Amino acid sequence: MSQRLQHDGGVNGTNGDSTGHQPARRAGGKGGGRVRMTGKQRREQLLEIGRSVFAERGYDGTSVEEIAERAGVSKPVVYEHFGGKEGLYAVVVDREMQLLLDMVTGALTGGHSRELLEQAAFALMDYIDTSTDGFKILVRDSPVTQATGSFASLIGDIATQVEDILGLEFKSRGFDARLAPMYSQMLVGMVALTGQWWLEVRKPGKAEVAAHLVNLAWHGLEGLERHPKLVGDRKN
Repeated sequence: MSQRLQHDGGVNGTNGDSTGHQPARRAGGKGGGRVRMTGKQRREQLLEIGRSVFAERGYDGTSVEEIAERAGVSKPVVYEHFGGKEGLYAVVVDREMQLLLDMVTGALTGGHSRELLEQAAFALMDYIDTSTDGFKILVRDSPVTQATGSFASLIGDIATQVEDILGLEFKSRGFDARLAPMYSQMLVGMVALTGQWWLEVRKPGKAEVAAHLVNLAWHGLEGLERHPKLVGDRKN
């Protein structure tokens, strides 16, 4: 994903916290004692808090003040680690995109073409189920100034994986394999949009949803025409 930014190195290239931060409260400690976080621990804390707030409020509705307050630090600490809200958002999005892509590509363990489609569909549904906040962030529009990748670019990456499956299937059936990239975009887009709908209703279960998605996709491919035409009188 060439468009994604790699921010994990930090703004200043250091793991140290800035001065003026409030050390985190020691969990379960006596007398409400506090312990100073390392720079790496603070960075991870800010990422988790930012992820939660972005999912809840969206990019525009999230402020550095709220993230700092929830983390128990001053605003300069957030700026030191990420340069501001945009930098934090970029890392959160980049991590979620990589997680989803890894889950989908890792699920493609081989087998019959239909089984590969099942693996890809279920992996996406599984991500939505187990990383709901991340999915909510990905499907929202990125801010105009955001240079990181978008959900559309991620779908393109996943579609590239499916493209290989369809290319082989098309060749075996005598279809033009050059059309495989377009069909892979259609199939992955269908799964992604269905996932957005399922995120709200949560019925039926994700395995059943995946089965129906593959049912539509696979049997649609089975009845594919080599040279489809529109039935209406429409021109390019």
